[in-house]
Parts: sequence; C-alpha cells; structure tokens
Amino acid sequence: MILLVDLSWKACSLSRAEFVGPVARIVSCAGHEWREAHFSGVTSKNLECADGIILCGTALKDNHFAMQVQEFSWLEDIRVPVLGICAGMQALCLVHGGALRPACEIGMTTIRVTQPDPLLPDRTEFTAYELHSFACDPPHGWVVTAVSDRCVQAVRHPDRPLSGVMFHPEVRNDAVVERFCVRCRE
Repeated sequence: MILLVDLSWKACSLSRAEFVGPVARIVSCAGHEWREAHFSGVTSKNLECADGIILCGTALKDNHFAMQVQEFSWLEDIRVPVLGICAGMQALCLVHGGALRPACEIGMTTIRVTQPDPLLPDRTEFTAYELHSFACDPPHGWVVTAVSDRCVQAVRHPDRPLSGVMFHPEVRNDAVVERFCVRCRE
C-alpha cells in the first residue's frame, strides 16, 4: 500500500482533488493500493502499513505545512521509499535541515538532469509543470539530480530511499510516480 499524504492547509480542502487525486490515479494505474492521510493526522499505523509514501503538493499560496514541520518528524526515521512532490519536497528538505527561499514558478519549465536518477526521465533535459512559491536549498549531503534556471528541481538522500521533485509529475511526467511505485515493490 502507498500512503498519500495531503499537505493542504486542512483535511478535505478543495486542493485535495487537484493535488492528491491525480497522484492516486497514477498509483492505482500502476497496480498499487493506496490510502490517504492529511499531514496532521499521519499515524504510526499508517506508516507501518505503507510500502511507500508520497507527500503530495499544495496550492500555490498554501504553505501552512511549512509552519508545522514538527508534524513531519516521522520522516527522520522512516525506512520505506518516500517521494516528495513540490510541497512534499519542501517538507522533506525542512525536516532534514534544508531551507526554503522565495522562487515563484508557474507553468512549463525546462528541467536539466545533473545526476542519473532512476525516478527521472533518461534524458539530459525534459519539460515539466511547475507551481510553487518557494524553492528548496537541500540539506547538506543530499544529491541534487535536476535543476531549472531558477532552482533545484530534484534531490535524493545519499543513503536512504528519500527523493523529492519540485515539479508536478501528476500533471506531466506520470512516469516519475510510476517509477516510484516500482521502487516500492522492490
């Protein structure tokens, strides 16, 4: 089972349909069961049952999750694969000592792959959809695997199965989520 974590400002907000729903569709099409939890309600039972976790994105000005980083403390010790999408990457970075800085991007952006990454397309460049107000300065030691002209676009932990992307693969680049699902089966 893949746990989808909604990072929207409140459970069952309208953003759920835009940011969690499309990820759930991709996970289902990849043959995985999934469950959903709001970030403020992730339980140890949710985590114990998960083969992988996807931290979903939020609306452009919805940064409420970043003011409640303590709600993500479970990320410090989690051992199953985790994929952070946009706000999810921001949460991963904040929990592990990274920082956020203003960097608004909306629309299609060219992404340059800087390090091979099994989640990313096997090309040196690809186009992806962006929707964020902040960029991440990754935690010390994390590997930057893709960038755009404005910011870091993909990171991974050097030793644990933790990855993040600033772009929205649920809009374009479904294969990123599909590849993550394959990782969760391994």
